[in-house]
Amino acid sequence: MQSALYVGSVVHRRLRPRAHRLRYRVFSLLLDLDEAERLARKLRFFSVDGFNLFGFCPADHLFEGGGDLRGEIERILRGAGMEPDGGAIRVLTMPRILGYGFNPLSIFFCHRADGALRAILYEVNNTFGQRHCYLFPVDGERRAFAHVCSKNFYVSPFLPMDLTYGFRIKPPDASYAISIRVADADGAMLNATQNLRRRPLDDRELLRVFFTHPLLTLKVIAGIHVEALRIWLKGVALHVRPPPPARSITIVAKEQSEKEGAPCQI
Repeated sequence: MQSALYVGSVVHRRLRPRAHRLRYRVFSLLLDLDEAERLARKLRFFSVDGFNLFGFCPADHLFEGGGDLRGEIERILRGAGMEPDGGAIRVLTMPRILGYGFNPLSIFFCHRADGALRAILYEVNNTFGQRHCYLFPVDGERRAFAHVCSKNFYVSPFLPMDLTYGFRIKPPDASYAISIRVADADGAMLNATQNLRRRPLDDRELLRVFFTHPLLTLKVIAGIHVEALRIWLKGVALHVRPPPPARSITIVAKEQSEKEGAPCQI
């Protein structure tokens, strides 16, 4: 199976208008959508659409709510001019823990039938119950990818909308790394990085991370609010939340997405 457990840390560094830094230990599951049901039958502590120490609920992702993630992603790819050919679709996401889940960012890796990566879909959730996706076609021959786009979705109340995202990502193999640079016309305002190492996805490792990272998803949502309070106490102004974008997916043109950067060594 291609599915695996990834364990590491996430770091946020706010540079302007006030410096602020946070670092948390985290883990995520890389789930091949075609393997999820078999994993649930194989593993004692993992379920699909059921209560367990760890769970994966397809309806938590994307927009149609029916839980057919492969079908929905294939429709998204067709809408972007990429005809699916049955290649693997894998999602890197935090699982539900004891029934509760919240993912600021989940990433879908969409492969061709020959195994090469053809697109990356970033699914962003804010704490106001809203969701938006950014889809980037990629050249699957590379080991790391760099792409940019305008910010189209309200996430942090401390950041304005007129910003640019710069992504650098090394897709999961023995390790996984991503950096996100949030910038305005004057330069970077925030840098976020995540570095994870691969572990086998089995009951022993799941039980290990359950105790080494207790109630991770609850800690994530609590940490977001605690850090927001700290930033506000530093005097950073709040920005009014605009209506969500009319389109739920931003499809970035290939010529924009393939701005090659340095290797992703974060």
